[in-house]
Amino acid sequence: MANNATAAAESYKLRKEAFVSNLSGGTVSEIAQVCAVAPVAVLLWSILQARQTFFKPYTALGFAVDFLLNVGALLLSVTLYSGAPALLSILLLAAVAFVYAIPPNLAGRRKKPKLPPNALQSKAAAAPLGVLSTKPFLTTYRGNMLVFTCICILAVDFRLFPRRFAKVETWGTSLMDMGVGSFVFSAGIVAARPVLKERADGRTTPLGTRLLRSTRHSLPLLVLGIIRLLSVKGLDYAEHVTEYGVHWNFFFTLGFLPPFVALFQSALRVIPSYAGLALLLGVLYQVVLDSTELKAFILVGPRTDLISMNREGIFSFFGYLAIFLAGQDAGMTVLPRTLNARGTSGRRTTLVLTMAAWCFVWTGLYFVCTDYTYGAGLNVSRRIANLPYILWVVAFNTVLVSAFCLIDTLLFPAFYSANDTKSEREAYNTATSRVLRAYNRNGLAIFLLANLLTGLVNMTVPTLDVGPMATVGILVAYMAFLTAAAVGLDVYDISVKL
Repeated sequence: MANNATAAAESYKLRKEAFVSNLSGGTVSEIAQVCAVAPVAVLLWSILQARQTFFKPYTALGFAVDFLLNVGALLLSVTLYSGAPALLSILLLAAVAFVYAIPPNLAGRRKKPKLPPNALQSKAAAAPLGVLSTKPFLTTYRGNMLVFTCICILAVDFRLFPRRFAKVETWGTSLMDMGVGSFVFSAGIVAARPVLKERADGRTTPLGTRLLRSTRHSLPLLVLGIIRLLSVKGLDYAEHVTEYGVHWNFFFTLGFLPPFVALFQSALRVIPSYAGLALLLGVLYQVVLDSTELKAFILVGPRTDLISMNREGIFSFFGYLAIFLAGQDAGMTVLPRTLNARGTSGRRTTLVLTMAAWCFVWTGLYFVCTDYTYGAGLNVSRRIANLPYILWVVAFNTVLVSAFCLIDTLLFPAFYSANDTKSEREAYNTATSRVLRAYNRNGLAIFLLANLLTGLVNMTVPTLDVGPMATVGILVAYMAFLTAAAVGLDVYDISVKL
């Protein structure tokens, strides 16, 4: 009896390992259609808020609609609507048109906005604006990215989730390949904040101090990486070795980024641009891949020692570092409060046009790198994080940030005309979804909780044998729990620092 149970468990594990592999991936167009659902859902949320003040005050009904739009729509796009994500976007756009046609709620808009009880600014007098600001569209972008990530890391274990969205074995593009790179790009945007603050204060931090601070920031991530390694090996959890290697995982990649970025800051004296550094690093890495045996070593080399066993994680790190630096360059553009333009309208227009220009630059570079007729004809590979992968991730995320920026600029101009911290905070809370704000506030903690829940579900549910409706039910319950945890932490003004 025990032997039969053991054999069944081993058979299921082999089925699972074969199931998670994805040899070809999906097209860039398919991935774009899925990801386009996010800004369309945000547009509907924004129309409801800007014209009807639907989420003020934030009631149980408001939370339900917030959850359905900013979590439920994304969940549907990778499950029941995965074959027709454009149709889901069209349905949401039809709702946008309907809500926009309803006369605006002028009485609600005339009411003075109230700060939530957890806002520190409500306890203090209005203060002058500083150099940096927390832009609503960045919170929306990062919140959406985290929601998508949390959905996919569990959904990928079910048959309802299309294999073309799962991580590609070697060559090709997929939704989850984009998700990993987006997580790094998003972290790079936030990392620009201390650099900008340091420049505004007119001080320079010595290299040794930067390395010490970055190492302290890395330690919790490295500890999480070790915990994940021990748990995966100890529980004999199904894993795909070619993703990062035998021992490496994504937490190690995130943990090693800060010290290397601290080192690269010294290179700004020679190349005064994070985008330039990212491009230089990506090109050099690609040259090494193409002119040496490194590519063959990563893809087909034997696993004989610690480095060869983890070669995917070790060498793809250079690609992720380039993505992080490109994200930091985007942060240097969008985080400062003002750009070189006069007046509120001018600043908003300049920001949108600047982001549009960067969209054109990164998309053009991706085209030149991958096009077989007019470019280099290189293939995207998340496994080695090569130059095409770097440019694809950066171009895609720049377009996504720009889309959220455009929505923000058109529907919530009050944020950009605020003249003190209190009014700006009120405008920020008005322009951002409470759900997405909560995910953004404790992103890493929620991501860790999502990983734990994913492991728990996989240890208790035979995910390969679950039908479509049961799959959706499990995913809805899972995301509802994560969302409740995130919003609960936000309500009680708790920020979990890892």
